[in-house]
Amino acid sequence: MHGAIIEATGIRRLRACILLFSVYAAVGGEPQDATGSASRAYPSSTTIRVHSDLVQIPVTVTDGSGRVVLGLEKEHFSLFEDKVQQVITHFATDDAPASVGLVFDTSDSMQPRMNKAHEAVEALLKNANPADEFFLVQFSDRARLVAGMTKDSEEISRRAASMRIGGSTALLDAVAMAMEEMKSAHYLRKVMVIISDGDDNSSRCPVNDLKRIVREGDVTIYAIGITDDNVPLAYPQRDRLTGAALLNEIATQTGGRLFEVHKLKQLPEIAAKISGWTRKQYVLGYAPENPEKNGAYRHVQVKLTKPKGYPRLHASWRLGYYAPTE
Repeated sequence: MHGAIIEATGIRRLRACILLFSVYAAVGGEPQDATGSASRAYPSSTTIRVHSDLVQIPVTVTDGSGRVVLGLEKEHFSLFEDKVQQVITHFATDDAPASVGLVFDTSDSMQPRMNKAHEAVEALLKNANPADEFFLVQFSDRARLVAGMTKDSEEISRRAASMRIGGSTALLDAVAMAMEEMKSAHYLRKVMVIISDGDDNSSRCPVNDLKRIVREGDVTIYAIGITDDNVPLAYPQRDRLTGAALLNEIATQTGGRLFEVHKLKQLPEIAAKISGWTRKQYVLGYAPENPEKNGAYRHVQVKLTKPKGYPRLHASWRLGYYAPTE
C-alpha cells in the first residue's frame, strides 16, 4: 500500500508540473514546428522495442583519464538489484541510435557564454549517430519546447542559433519539460544534455518533485555546468537556489555526469565527448528476480571484473528504477 501511495503522489506532482508547461504554451512564445515532428512515425526497422519485463541498464566504462573503454565482455559485468545478483540475459555494445533532448539556458547570465554554447550544440550534433533524433528545450524565466522530436539535426541547429537571450532562470521546469517530451522518443537509448550556468531563480516545479520525475524516467542526463574561472562551480553563489549540486545529483542518479567548465573554449570539446560517451555504452538487460509489481524503487548496482592488462576502470549507470504496478 505504501508504494502505491508514493506512486500516486508522484503522478500528481508530475501532472502539476506538466500543467505549468501547458500554460506556458498557451500564453505565447515561439511557435512549434508546423510539421508536427514530435508525432512523426519512423520506419519500424529503426525503432527499438523490448519486452516490458526486461530491465535495461546502459553502462559507461571509462579509464582514469575519462576515456571510454570498449572491448569488455558480458562476463566482466556483475549486476545486482537490491543487493540480489541478477542474471544478465541481454548484452549489447552496438552504436544504436538515441533520442537526445537538448536543454539550453538562454537567461541573462548566459549572455557572455552564448557563442561557445552554440558551438557546443554544433559539436554535439556533428558527433552524434546519424540516425539519432533530437528535440530542443529553451529556458529563461520559463521553459519552452523550441523544436519537437525530429531527425533533422539542421533544424535543431537553426532553432538553437535563433534563440533570444534574456530573463531569469527556470532550470528545473526545463528539465521536467524535457522529461515529458522524451515520452515521444522512438528509441530505447534516451539522453538529455543540459547546457547551463547552473543558476535557478524562477522554477515552479519543486526540487524534490523534479528528483522524483528524474528517478521515474529512463533518461541518461549529462550536464555541462558553466562558471567563471574565479567562481568554483561546486560552490554556487548565495543567490542560487540550485546549481552544480543539483545538476550533479540528477546526472549521477541517471548514470550520466556533470562536466564542470571553467573555460569557455572547453565547451565544444566536452559536448563532443558526451556524444562519444552516448555512442559507446554497454547495455545490460535482465529479468528481475523479484517478480512483485508494487511500484517500489529498486536500487541497481554494477560491478566490474577488470580484465588482465586493463587500467583501473570506472563504471557509470542508472542507480535504480521504479518497479511496474501492473
